[in-house]
Amino acid sequence: MKEEKQEVRIDKWLWSVRLLKTRTLAIEACKKGRIMIQNMTVKSSRMIKRNEVIQIRKSPVVYSFQVIDLFERRVGAKLVPDYMKDVTPASEYQILEMTKASGFIDRARGTG
Repeated sequence: MKEEKQEVRIDKWLWSVRLLKTRTLAIEACKKGRIMIQNMTVKSSRMIKRNEVIQIRKSPVVYSFQVIDLFERRVGAKLVPDYMKDVTPASEYQILEMTKASGFIDRARGTG
């Protein structure tokens, strides 16, 4: 059953679509400036609407997700594509691949 909502708090939505494990982590990510809408950091109480693009900064990549539908309760992993769409540019994924490939080279001696 889908709930018809016009707006939902961003921390609840991030948790409900399984982008972050807990609401506490979603709130902390907002406080640390890792959650953005239109390249501006947002507070956890920010109300989001359908079709907005949410950016999540997880170093070294900035992931982008379009809000398809709003929901406050956690949904099953199979239902996640009904609520969001990954619109992250391919260039961001290339950065991630390059970082993974060169990860062992950049590590300081004695830290591994």
